[in-house]
Amino acid sequence: MNALIIAFWLMLPAYIPNNCAALFGGGMPLDGGRIFSDGRRLLGDGKTFRGTFAGTVCGVLVGLLQNQVAPYVGLPTFGSGIEQLFILLALSLGAMLGDIVAAFFKRRMGLKRGAPLFIIDQLDFVIGAWLLTLITAPDWFMQHFTTIIILIVLLITPILHRVTNIIGYRMGAKREPW
Repeated sequence: MNALIIAFWLMLPAYIPNNCAALFGGGMPLDGGRIFSDGRRLLGDGKTFRGTFAGTVCGVLVGLLQNQVAPYVGLPTFGSGIEQLFILLALSLGAMLGDIVAAFFKRRMGLKRGAPLFIIDQLDFVIGAWLLTLITAPDWFMQHFTTIIILIVLLITPILHRVTNIIGYRMGAKREPW
């Protein structure tokens, strides 16, 4: 099977959450409006409970659907039974947490909500998804995220990120196209 297809397949539960968070988010911010010791917001209004929850749920649901289709199309599964839920939750929630951690550091740098931070914006959620999955299901992660798959993900993600952000901007789900 083509490594590019496998890389995209394995990352789909991590690619979906931030898009769904933008579509279904809003409401109470995760930081509750709190100010950090540097006088800036902890995270900002862009990181909400509803968006984090919706994004995570959407990523898990997409992964569960993928697991049903995988045997018929010859693509890898995300495990079975309770293991699949842990893996999918790690990929989806990890993506959300990676984005949240990046928002924290962007606020520390004095960057406003939506301000671009090249490479970090494109890969924060990937690193978060990988770290949480590596902690949660190390054997599964090491078996599926080979060196070539990791390299492909690192190359295609910035492109996919840019394209989906432009689409989200044109749909009105994002305030800026980056």
